[in-house]
Amino acid sequence: MTLLSRRSLLFGSAAFAQKHSRPIWAYAGTYTPNGGGIHVFSLNTANGAITPVRVVPANNNPSWLAFHPSKKYLYSANEEAGSRRGAGSVTAYKVDAESGDLSLINAASSEGPGPAHMSVDPSGKWVLVANYAGGNVAVLPIRENGSLGAATDVKDTPSACTPRCTTGPLHPARAPQGSFAISGHDAPHAHMFQTDPSGNFAIANDVGIDRTIVWRFDRVNGKLLEPKTFASSPGAGPRHFCFHPNKRWFYSLNEESSTIATMTFDAAKGDLTPVDEISTLPAGFTGTSFTSEVVITTDGKFVYALNRLHDSIAIFAVGPDGKLRLTGEVWTQSDYPRSCTIDPTGNFLYVCHNKSDNITSFRVHRGSGKLTFTGQYVAVGSASAIVFL
Repeated sequence: MTLLSRRSLLFGSAAFAQKHSRPIWAYAGTYTPNGGGIHVFSLNTANGAITPVRVVPANNNPSWLAFHPSKKYLYSANEEAGSRRGAGSVTAYKVDAESGDLSLINAASSEGPGPAHMSVDPSGKWVLVANYAGGNVAVLPIRENGSLGAATDVKDTPSACTPRCTTGPLHPARAPQGSFAISGHDAPHAHMFQTDPSGNFAIANDVGIDRTIVWRFDRVNGKLLEPKTFASSPGAGPRHFCFHPNKRWFYSLNEESSTIATMTFDAAKGDLTPVDEISTLPAGFTGTSFTSEVVITTDGKFVYALNRLHDSIAIFAVGPDGKLRLTGEVWTQSDYPRSCTIDPTGNFLYVCHNKSDNITSFRVHRGSGKLTFTGQYVAVGSASAIVFL
């Protein structure tokens, strides 16, 4: 690292710390009983260490977390199993910014079993939840005190398809040789639900029907309107996605084929146009692996994707046309990475492992996008997601 880049990094971290005089808290979602609830940590911005502070008890698999834009409230998607529509739930917590503690406000039905992902729209008025086991999505209103109301809309993801989407054990067309990554094609499985950066459209990836569905979002009434569907490559299994900071480039991570699809997003129409698709695995890899998470740096220069079974973080450079180029990979240092997050300083990336029961961290090298393991392991039972206040 050059002297200039060292000074820039130190100045950036110092400026961030000065601007944010309160402690920076981290919250990890888990699966119970191993996880025990939501884990609270304090963040050391100098070395990336997260120190355990407390565990907020929960016995309903609070596996995914999202903050309200005001940062006053935290919401958890509780991945409860069951066959009836109301099996899953979303819980609202009030956040104490001084102590990092969480106070329960209320919970509301997710309108489907197994909610695996949820998000809060940019206005802070709506929670969008994807029910994996239910194959549907729901919109929940956020009241003035941060509490959640009953769903204002619920949509089955296959209902957006004309003709109707089909499922089946379809082998991914672009999967590595010898792959048996076909487990998600037994039924519709909504895996992520989030608005575009403007909040005008609500977007869901469904791994089971190989579709990304885009609805026009009525932000006044919390309704999903005029659905459009965009097919992945055959059998790919779209899981999670992220937007480039320019709001035009859209990266969709495919769980079954272990690829990332680059698309352009039309913010006026809500249309997605495929541009490119590349593997998240090294050349020559054979066998089975499943992707899990995709994140992008705040400057939009690098994209990171997690590979489960291969247990690696794939590093991509973003080209001037938005296309991705694989520049390297690093071992996650543990087993079956489910999600990853970049901290508020942009200097560290954290990986949650739900089979090896821990979180590992990596220093992000801004210029090259490379990742260096910090040497820190933090014990978290069935760790599934981490977010920062």
